[in-house]
Amino acid sequence: MTERVVVTGMGMVSPLGIGVERTWEAVLRGDNGIGPIRRFDATGFPVTFAAEAPVEGQGAALKAMLTELALREALAQSGVPAGPRLGVCLGSEACRPPWPWLWNQDAPTPAEIEALAPDAPTRQVAELAGARGPRSTVSTACTSSSQALGEALRRVQRGEVDAMICGGVDALSDPLMVVGFSKLGALSTRNDAPQHASRPFDLHRDGFVLGEGAGMLVIERESVARARGAPVLAVLEGYGCTCNAWRITDSPPDGRGAREAMRTAIYDAGIQSADVGYVNAHGTSTQQNDASESAAIEALLGPVPTSSTKGGMGHLVAACGAVEAILSVLALRDQVLPGSRNLDEPDPACRVNLVRHSREGRLDHVLTNAFGFGGSNGALVFGRP
Repeated sequence: MTERVVVTGMGMVSPLGIGVERTWEAVLRGDNGIGPIRRFDATGFPVTFAAEAPVEGQGAALKAMLTELALREALAQSGVPAGPRLGVCLGSEACRPPWPWLWNQDAPTPAEIEALAPDAPTRQVAELAGARGPRSTVSTACTSSSQALGEALRRVQRGEVDAMICGGVDALSDPLMVVGFSKLGALSTRNDAPQHASRPFDLHRDGFVLGEGAGMLVIERESVARARGAPVLAVLEGYGCTCNAWRITDSPPDGRGAREAMRTAIYDAGIQSADVGYVNAHGTSTQQNDASESAAIEALLGPVPTSSTKGGMGHLVAACGAVEAILSVLALRDQVLPGSRNLDEPDPACRVNLVRHSREGRLDHVLTNAFGFGGSNGALVFGRP
Protein backbone atom coordinates (compact mmCIF):
# COMPACT_ATOMS: atom_id res chain seq x y z
CA MET A 1 0.00 0.00 0.00
CA THR A 2 1.38 3.40 -0.95
CA GLU A 3 -1.05 5.41 1.19
CA ARG A 4 0.48 7.13 4.19
CA VAL A 5 -0.08 5.88 7.74
CA VAL A 6 -0.74 8.64 10.26
CA VAL A 7 -0.84 9.03 14.03
CA THR A 8 -4.27 10.15 15.28
CA GLY A 9 -4.10 9.56 19.02
CA MET A 10 -1.50 9.37 21.80
CA GLY A 11 -1.62 8.52 25.50
CA MET A 12 1.08 8.26 28.11
CA VAL A 13 1.93 7.64 31.74
CA SER A 14 5.53 8.25 32.75
CA PRO A 15 7.57 8.94 35.88
CA LEU A 16 7.14 12.61 34.99
CA GLY A 17 3.36 12.55 35.10
CA ILE A 18 0.04 11.19 33.85
CA GLY A 19 -0.79 12.39 30.36
CA VAL A 20 1.07 13.31 27.21
CA GLU A 21 1.20 17.06 27.69
CA ARG A 22 2.23 16.88 31.34
CA THR A 23 5.16 14.61 30.52
CA TRP A 24 6.17 16.71 27.53
CA GLU A 25 6.20 19.94 29.53
CA ALA A 26 8.28 18.24 32.22
CA VAL A 27 10.78 16.97 29.64
CA LEU A 28 11.21 20.45 28.17
CA ARG A 29 11.74 21.93 31.64
CA GLY A 30 14.31 19.28 32.49
CA ASP A 31 12.30 17.96 35.44
CA ASN A 32 13.29 14.90 37.47
CA GLY A 33 11.08 11.82 37.93
CA ILE A 34 13.63 9.65 39.75
CA GLY A 35 13.69 9.10 43.52
CA PRO A 36 13.70 6.54 46.36
CA ILE A 37 11.79 3.33 45.67
CA ARG A 38 8.23 3.34 47.08
CA ARG A 39 6.90 0.06 45.66
CA PHE A 40 8.75 -2.10 48.21
CA ASP A 41 11.20 -1.78 51.08
CA ALA A 42 14.54 -1.47 49.28
CA THR A 43 16.62 -1.32 52.47
CA GLY A 44 19.71 -3.43 51.94
CA PHE A 45 19.33 -3.61 48.17
CA PRO A 46 22.32 -2.50 46.06
CA VAL A 47 20.14 0.15 44.39
CA THR A 48 17.45 1.98 46.38
CA PHE A 49 15.95 4.31 43.76
CA ALA A 50 13.92 4.08 40.56
CA ALA A 51 11.76 6.14 38.21
CA GLU A 52 8.27 5.26 39.41
CA ALA A 53 5.06 6.51 37.79
CA PRO A 54 2.63 8.54 39.96
CA VAL A 55 0.20 5.62 40.13
CA GLU A 56 -0.48 3.31 43.05
CA GLY A 57 -0.23 -0.46 42.73
CA GLN A 58 2.13 -3.36 42.22
CA GLY A 59 2.80 -6.13 39.73
CA ALA A 60 0.10 -7.04 37.23
CA ALA A 61 -2.42 -4.61 38.75
CA LEU A 62 0.00 -1.72 38.27
CA LYS A 63 0.66 -2.65 34.65
CA ALA A 64 -3.08 -2.88 34.02
CA MET A 65 -3.61 0.61 35.47
CA LEU A 66 -0.76 2.11 33.43
CA THR A 67 -2.16 0.47 30.29
CA GLU A 68 -5.69 1.71 30.82
CA LEU A 69 -4.69 5.30 31.60
CA ALA A 70 -2.54 5.60 28.47
CA LEU A 71 -5.13 3.84 26.29
CA ARG A 72 -8.06 6.01 27.36
CA GLU A 73 -6.10 9.18 26.59
CA ALA A 74 -5.14 7.92 23.13
CA LEU A 75 -8.68 6.80 22.31
CA ALA A 76 -10.17 10.08 23.50
CA GLN A 77 -7.92 12.04 21.16
CA SER A 78 -8.27 9.73 18.16
CA GLY A 79 -11.92 8.72 18.37
CA VAL A 80 -11.06 5.58 16.39
CA PRO A 81 -14.12 3.33 16.04
CA ALA A 82 -14.22 -0.20 17.43
CA GLY A 83 -14.69 -3.18 15.16
CA PRO A 84 -12.94 -5.82 13.05
CA ARG A 85 -10.84 -3.23 11.15
CA LEU A 86 -9.08 -2.17 14.36
CA GLY A 87 -6.15 -4.24 15.63
CA VAL A 88 -3.75 -4.17 18.57
CA CYS A 89 0.01 -4.73 18.82
CA LEU A 90 1.77 -3.99 22.10
CA GLY A 91 5.26 -4.39 23.50
CA SER A 92 5.26 -6.07 26.90
CA GLU A 93 7.17 -8.58 28.95
CA ALA A 94 6.10 -11.15 31.52
CA CYS A 95 5.22 -9.60 34.85
CA ARG A 96 7.16 -10.77 37.90
CA PRO A 97 5.27 -12.79 40.53
CA PRO A 98 4.79 -11.31 44.01
CA TRP A 99 7.32 -12.36 46.63
CA PRO A 100 5.00 -14.78 48.55
CA TRP A 101 4.59 -16.90 45.44
CA LEU A 102 8.33 -17.48 45.31
CA TRP A 103 8.27 -19.03 48.76
CA ASN A 104 5.31 -21.31 47.97
CA GLN A 105 2.87 -19.25 49.99
CA ASP A 106 -0.51 -17.99 48.87
CA ALA A 107 -0.69 -20.15 45.75
CA PRO A 108 -1.92 -18.06 42.80
CA THR A 109 -5.17 -18.69 41.02
CA PRO A 110 -5.23 -19.40 37.26
CA ALA A 111 -6.55 -15.88 36.67
CA GLU A 112 -3.67 -14.38 38.64
CA ILE A 113 -1.15 -16.39 36.65
CA GLU A 114 -2.79 -15.33 33.38
CA ALA A 115 -2.46 -11.68 34.42
CA LEU A 116 1.34 -12.09 34.50
CA ALA A 117 1.58 -13.21 30.86
CA PRO A 118 3.29 -10.90 28.34
CA ASP A 119 0.10 -10.61 26.30
CA ALA A 120 -2.12 -9.61 29.25
CA PRO A 121 -1.95 -5.87 28.36
CA THR A 122 -2.72 -6.66 24.72
CA ARG A 123 -5.83 -8.60 25.69
CA GLN A 124 -6.84 -5.77 28.02
CA VAL A 125 -6.50 -3.13 25.29
CA ALA A 126 -8.42 -5.18 22.74
CA GLU A 127 -11.31 -5.63 25.17
CA LEU A 128 -11.44 -2.00 26.32
CA ALA A 129 -11.18 -0.60 22.78
CA GLY A 130 -13.47 -3.14 21.14
CA ALA A 131 -10.66 -4.05 18.72
CA ARG A 132 -11.70 -7.23 16.92
CA GLY A 133 -8.92 -7.21 14.33
CA PRO A 134 -5.51 -8.91 14.57
CA ARG A 135 -3.88 -8.94 17.98
CA SER A 136 -0.20 -9.56 18.73
CA THR A 137 2.43 -8.97 21.41
CA VAL A 138 6.13 -8.21 20.94
CA SER A 139 8.48 -9.14 23.77
CA THR A 140 12.04 -8.17 22.84
CA ALA A 141 13.16 -6.43 26.04
CA CYS A 142 13.88 -2.71 25.54
CA THR A 143 12.94 -2.86 21.85
CA SER A 144 9.47 -4.31 22.46
CA SER A 145 7.24 -1.28 21.90
CA SER A 146 9.38 0.15 19.11
CA GLN A 147 8.98 -3.07 17.19
CA ALA A 148 5.29 -3.19 18.13
CA LEU A 149 4.82 0.16 16.37
CA GLY A 150 6.71 -1.17 13.38
CA GLU A 151 4.68 -4.36 13.17
CA ALA A 152 1.47 -2.33 13.52
CA LEU A 153 2.62 -0.13 10.66
CA ARG A 154 3.10 -3.19 8.47
CA ARG A 155 -0.40 -4.51 9.22
CA VAL A 156 -1.96 -1.22 8.11
CA GLN A 157 0.27 -1.05 5.03
CA ARG A 158 -0.70 -4.60 4.04
CA GLY A 159 -4.36 -3.63 4.23
CA GLU A 160 -5.22 -6.08 7.00
CA VAL A 161 -6.79 -3.28 9.05
CA ASP A 162 -7.65 0.40 8.80
CA ALA A 163 -6.18 1.25 12.19
CA MET A 164 -3.98 -0.18 14.94
CA ILE A 165 -3.54 0.59 18.61
CA CYS A 166 0.13 0.13 19.33
CA GLY A 167 2.55 0.90 22.12
CA GLY A 168 3.91 -0.70 25.25
CA VAL A 169 3.89 -0.92 29.03
CA ASP A 170 6.33 -1.97 31.74
CA ALA A 171 6.92 -1.63 35.48
CA LEU A 172 10.47 -2.37 36.61
CA SER A 173 10.48 -1.07 40.19
CA ASP A 174 10.50 -4.62 41.46
CA PRO A 175 12.81 -6.61 43.78
CA LEU A 176 13.74 -9.22 41.17
CA MET A 177 14.55 -6.60 38.55
CA VAL A 178 16.61 -4.48 40.94
CA VAL A 179 18.67 -7.48 42.03
CA GLY A 180 18.99 -8.94 38.55
CA PHE A 181 20.10 -5.80 36.75
CA SER A 182 22.38 -4.90 39.66
CA LYS A 183 24.12 -8.27 39.31
CA LEU A 184 24.68 -7.47 35.65
CA GLY A 185 26.29 -4.17 36.62
CA ALA A 186 23.79 -2.33 34.42
CA LEU A 187 22.26 0.02 37.02
CA SER A 188 23.53 3.30 38.35
CA THR A 189 24.42 3.06 42.05
CA ARG A 190 24.11 6.77 42.91
CA ASN A 191 21.93 6.03 45.94
CA ASP A 192 22.95 9.32 47.52
CA ALA A 193 21.88 11.40 44.49
CA PRO A 194 19.24 9.53 42.46
CA GLN A 195 18.13 12.68 40.63
CA HIS A 196 21.56 12.77 38.99
CA ALA A 197 21.81 9.03 38.31
CA SER A 198 20.49 8.83 34.75
CA ARG A 199 22.97 10.77 32.62
CA PRO A 200 23.00 9.59 28.99
CA PHE A 201 26.18 10.39 27.02
CA ASP A 202 27.76 12.04 30.08
CA LEU A 203 31.40 11.23 30.83
CA HIS A 204 30.51 10.16 34.38
CA ARG A 205 27.53 7.90 33.60
CA ASP A 206 27.51 4.64 35.55
CA GLY A 207 24.36 2.80 34.45
CA PHE A 208 20.65 3.19 33.80
CA VAL A 209 17.71 3.71 36.14
CA LEU A 210 14.76 1.31 36.19
CA GLY A 211 11.50 3.00 35.25
CA GLU A 212 7.83 2.31 34.64
CA GLY A 213 5.14 3.68 32.41
CA ALA A 214 3.06 3.18 29.27
CA GLY A 215 2.72 4.75 25.86
CA MET A 216 -0.15 4.15 23.40
CA LEU A 217 -0.57 5.41 19.84
CA VAL A 218 -3.39 5.03 17.34
CA ILE A 219 -2.19 4.81 13.74
CA GLU A 220 -4.46 4.73 10.67
CA ARG A 221 -4.64 4.88 6.91
CA GLU A 222 -4.60 8.58 6.12
CA SER A 223 -7.71 8.52 3.92
CA VAL A 224 -9.74 6.78 6.64
CA ALA A 225 -8.50 9.19 9.32
CA ARG A 226 -9.25 12.30 7.28
CA ALA A 227 -12.65 11.01 6.15
CA ARG A 228 -13.83 10.84 9.75
CA GLY A 229 -12.18 14.13 10.73
CA ALA A 230 -9.58 12.63 13.04
CA PRO A 231 -6.61 14.75 14.14
CA VAL A 232 -3.52 13.96 12.05
CA LEU A 233 -0.58 14.42 14.42
CA ALA A 234 2.27 12.98 12.34
CA VAL A 235 3.09 10.45 9.66
CA LEU A 236 4.71 7.16 10.67
CA GLU A 237 7.00 7.00 7.67
CA GLY A 238 9.54 4.24 8.24
CA TYR A 239 10.57 1.28 10.35
CA GLY A 240 13.83 -0.65 10.63
CA CYS A 241 14.55 -3.80 12.63
CA THR A 242 17.84 -5.70 12.96
CA CYS A 243 19.75 -8.01 15.30
CA ASN A 244 23.34 -7.49 16.42
CA ALA A 245 24.18 -11.21 16.60
CA TRP A 246 26.88 -10.12 19.04
CA ARG A 247 26.33 -10.63 22.78
CA ILE A 248 23.30 -10.88 25.05
CA THR A 249 23.88 -7.74 27.10
CA ASP A 250 26.47 -5.78 25.09
CA SER A 251 26.28 -3.76 21.89
CA PRO A 252 29.02 -4.00 19.22
CA PRO A 253 31.49 -1.11 19.58
CA ASP A 254 30.93 0.03 15.98
CA GLY A 255 27.14 0.14 16.46
CA ARG A 256 26.57 -1.90 13.32
CA GLY A 257 23.14 -3.30 14.25
CA ALA A 258 21.85 0.08 15.33
CA ARG A 259 23.26 1.70 12.20
CA GLU A 260 21.53 -0.79 9.91
CA ALA A 261 18.20 -0.42 11.74
CA MET A 262 18.36 3.36 11.26
CA ARG A 263 19.44 2.98 7.63
CA THR A 264 16.53 0.64 6.96
CA ALA A 265 14.01 2.98 8.62
CA ILE A 266 15.26 5.94 6.58
CA TYR A 267 15.09 3.93 3.34
CA ASP A 268 11.61 2.70 4.27
CA ALA A 269 10.53 6.31 4.82
CA GLY A 270 11.69 7.25 1.33
CA ILE A 271 13.96 10.03 2.56
CA GLN A 272 17.69 10.68 2.73
CA SER A 273 19.88 10.62 5.83
CA ALA A 274 20.33 14.38 5.51
CA ASP A 275 16.56 14.85 5.86
CA VAL A 276 16.57 13.64 9.46
CA GLY A 277 16.54 16.75 11.65
CA TYR A 278 16.68 15.14 15.09
CA VAL A 279 17.42 11.76 16.69
CA ASN A 280 15.73 10.73 19.92
CA ALA A 281 18.42 8.33 21.02
CA HIS A 282 17.97 5.15 23.04
CA GLY A 283 20.67 6.68 25.29
CA THR A 284 20.39 4.45 28.34
CA SER A 285 23.25 5.99 30.38
CA THR A 286 25.40 2.84 30.27
CA GLN A 287 28.98 3.07 29.09
CA GLN A 288 28.64 0.60 26.24
CA ASN A 289 25.20 1.48 24.86
CA ASP A 290 25.86 5.20 24.58
CA ALA A 291 29.25 4.71 22.93
CA SER A 292 27.89 2.13 20.49
CA GLU A 293 24.84 4.21 19.56
CA SER A 294 26.99 7.30 19.14
CA ALA A 295 29.23 5.45 16.70
CA ALA A 296 26.17 4.37 14.69
CA ILE A 297 24.65 7.87 14.56
CA GLU A 298 27.97 9.49 13.65
CA ALA A 299 28.62 7.01 10.85
CA LEU A 300 25.16 7.26 9.28
CA LEU A 301 23.86 10.74 10.11
CA GLY A 302 26.86 12.87 10.94
CA PRO A 303 26.24 15.93 13.17
CA VAL A 304 22.47 15.56 13.48
CA PRO A 305 21.06 17.02 16.74
CA THR A 306 20.66 14.15 19.20
CA SER A 307 19.36 13.79 22.74
CA SER A 308 18.09 11.17 25.17
CA THR A 309 15.00 11.86 27.26
CA LYS A 310 15.87 9.12 29.78
CA GLY A 311 17.76 11.58 32.00
CA GLY A 312 14.56 12.62 33.76
CA MET A 313 12.42 9.47 33.49
CA GLY A 314 14.87 6.58 33.53
CA HIS A 315 14.55 3.51 31.34
CA LEU A 316 10.99 2.29 30.75
CA VAL A 317 12.28 -0.89 29.02
CA ALA A 318 9.34 -2.47 27.13
CA ALA A 319 7.53 0.89 27.14
CA CYS A 320 10.44 3.16 26.22
CA GLY A 321 10.12 2.84 22.44
CA ALA A 322 6.47 3.95 22.46
CA VAL A 323 6.91 6.72 25.03
CA GLU A 324 9.89 8.14 23.13
CA ALA A 325 8.02 7.83 19.83
CA ILE A 326 5.32 10.06 21.31
CA LEU A 327 7.97 12.56 22.43
CA SER A 328 9.35 12.52 18.88
CA VAL A 329 5.91 13.34 17.47
CA LEU A 330 5.66 16.23 19.93
CA ALA A 331 9.08 17.49 18.87
CA LEU A 332 7.75 17.63 15.30
CA ARG A 333 4.53 19.32 16.39
CA ASP A 334 6.21 22.03 18.43
CA GLN A 335 9.43 22.28 16.39
CA VAL A 336 11.46 21.78 19.54
CA LEU A 337 14.54 19.68 20.27
CA PRO A 338 14.18 18.20 23.78
CA GLY A 339 17.29 18.41 25.93
CA SER A 340 19.28 15.73 27.77
CA ARG A 341 18.98 16.08 31.54
CA ASN A 342 22.20 15.55 33.54
CA LEU A 343 24.44 15.98 30.50
CA ASP A 344 26.95 18.04 32.47
CA GLU A 345 30.15 16.85 30.79
CA PRO A 346 29.60 15.18 27.41
CA ASP A 347 31.76 12.11 26.89
CA PRO A 348 34.37 12.92 24.19
CA ALA A 349 34.03 9.33 23.01
CA CYS A 350 30.37 9.99 22.09
CA ARG A 351 31.02 12.06 18.98
CA VAL A 352 27.49 13.21 18.23
CA ASN A 353 25.83 16.62 18.21
CA LEU A 354 24.23 16.43 21.65
CA VAL A 355 21.35 18.71 22.63
CA ARG A 356 21.97 19.61 26.27
CA HIS A 357 19.01 21.96 26.81
CA SER A 358 15.67 22.10 24.99
CA ARG A 359 15.64 24.58 22.11
CA GLU A 360 13.78 25.41 18.94
CA GLY A 361 14.69 23.63 15.71
CA ARG A 362 13.41 23.19 12.17
CA LEU A 363 12.13 19.62 11.89
CA ASP A 364 10.45 17.78 9.03
CA HIS A 365 11.56 14.23 9.92
CA VAL A 366 12.73 12.73 13.22
CA LEU A 367 14.16 9.33 14.04
CA THR A 368 13.80 7.49 17.35
CA ASN A 369 15.82 4.46 18.46
CA ALA A 370 15.27 1.56 20.82
CA PHE A 371 17.78 -1.25 21.43
CA GLY A 372 17.37 -4.27 23.69
CA PHE A 373 19.25 -7.00 25.50
CA GLY A 374 19.57 -9.95 23.17
CA GLY A 375 20.77 -7.64 20.42
CA SER A 376 17.46 -6.46 18.99
CA ASN A 377 17.29 -3.01 17.38
CA GLY A 378 14.34 -0.89 16.32
CA ALA A 379 14.23 2.50 14.59
CA LEU A 380 11.21 4.58 13.59
CA VAL A 381 10.95 7.67 11.39
CA PHE A 382 8.14 10.20 11.84
CA GLY A 383 7.34 13.10 9.53
CA ARG A 384 5.28 16.26 9.75
CA PRO A 385 1.74 15.88 8.42
